[in-house]
Amino acid sequence: QVQLVESGGGLVQTGGSLRLSCAASGPGFGSFAMGWFRQAPGKEREFVAAISWSGGSTDYADSVKGRFTISRDNIKNAVYLQMNSLKPEDTAVYYCAAHPIGGLPARGGYAFWGQGTQVTVSS
Repeated sequence: QVQLVESGGGLVQTGGSLRLSCAASGPGFGSFAMGWFRQAPGKEREFVAAISWSGGSTDYADSVKGRFTISRDNIKNAVYLQMNSLKPEDTAVYYCAAHPIGGLPARGGYAFWGQGTQVTVSS
């Protein structure tokens, strides 16, 4: 069982930056692929970014490519999402998730989820 706790959300102006963190506890973190998802009010949860267990492979949604960067530290059992050039449409609750098959970044099939952290981008 992996437990995930997100932090780093907040209120930022358009064009600003935030760095989200996800702290993991429990066995096997280093073997999991990790992902970030988001859900805006009235919308379905959507994929944002993912990273393989080694950090060698990443994947991004087209809407964030070039602005967001996912990374991980397997010593600290943490995954990060650096968000730059934020837009009002990035406003959402952001969730960290763990995928038990870690070889490649995945857009679905995640087994463990955090509770989410709110990101609000003002115009």
